[in-house]
Amino acid sequence: MSADLAQRATEHGRLAIDTEFVSERRYQAQLCLVQVAVPDSDAEGGVRTDVLDPLGENPPDPAPLARALADPAVEVIVHAGRQDVAIMRRTWDTDITRVFDTQVGAGFLGFGNQEGYESLVQRVLGVKLRGGEGFTRWDKRPLTDKQIAYAGDDARCLLTLGSAIERELDERGRLEWAREECRVVEESNDVRTPERAYEKLPKLGRLDDKGRAVARRLCAWREDVARQMDRPPSYVIPDQAMMELARRSPKDRAALENIRGLPQQTLHKRGAEVIEQIRQGETEEPPPPPPKAPKRDSSEAPLVSLAQAVVRHRSRESGVATELIATQSELTSLVGAVRRGEDDSRVRALRGWRRELVGDELRELIEGRRQVSVGEDGALTVTPVSP
Repeated sequence: MSADLAQRATEHGRLAIDTEFVSERRYQAQLCLVQVAVPDSDAEGGVRTDVLDPLGENPPDPAPLARALADPAVEVIVHAGRQDVAIMRRTWDTDITRVFDTQVGAGFLGFGNQEGYESLVQRVLGVKLRGGEGFTRWDKRPLTDKQIAYAGDDARCLLTLGSAIERELDERGRLEWAREECRVVEESNDVRTPERAYEKLPKLGRLDDKGRAVARRLCAWREDVARQMDRPPSYVIPDQAMMELARRSPKDRAALENIRGLPQQTLHKRGAEVIEQIRQGETEEPPPPPPKAPKRDSSEAPLVSLAQAVVRHRSRESGVATELIATQSELTSLVGAVRRGEDDSRVRALRGWRRELVGDELRELIEGRRQVSVGEDGALTVTPVSP
């Protein structure tokens, strides 16, 4: 089945894919079902939809489909597909290229950037999908016919939906913008590393050298234990308790019992391990302090608000969701970088399609080379400043 689907995808240059997975109480999400739709002139509506069960008695060989997903000649249609892409990349050990995400595409057509699949299918295609199985335990077997039908329904309209959205984007001159944004989805992964876990600890800057060394050591140990147990790292030690351990460096069981938020199962079963990891961490070279957040100048707040108004104005004009263009935090960074002459190469609003839509205009506004006025109809007008 997998080989036949992959062959059709390669022949037609397109496939749609969706997954069902379980992530609760696991170290990483478990792939439970893969729903694939490919063009097929012999199938109803010209689309064949199959549901592959990697947890069934005879799991399919994923290799043919994995090769199709990695083939840049095959367009891969998904909806809100970051988790789907990340799970398949890890589980099937494959690259996934040329992704088109219908939720991302819809954000360039005035639907908002978080439009749900069922809603989008109904609004764009006029089709009402089945419902009622969204909270199924997809890792339990056997699945019922109703559950499998529900899963297949998620992919059944995805090819057609992708074609409809791409066609409208092309008509509006927004297709390449959407494809650029979909590259972020292509790069999705859910690989966990001790380094990333350490960097995400809250209030890391409050730890001294020894505390940071202990925190890094404990993060590496926690990842190993969580992976072996197939549990979220927070099940072993929550972040807040991790910070207390790093700050206090308890040396014995009594001191360990005073750490608020340390799970009882970790205290009783692994207390000695925790103390040993703390001891080893204290002897290691500490990581450098985390970079300090840039200082915000309160005098720049009016400029940020003005930039937000311009972004909303261009959003209404273009039909591109405001949240896709720039967040308040990004505009704050943009204003600060331009005002202080800092490197702005990492400011998203000044790159790619965002720069074309509004980025250059925002830079000139902040530099005082453009001005904003309000017309009689209440609409904003952004014009060059007269010499």
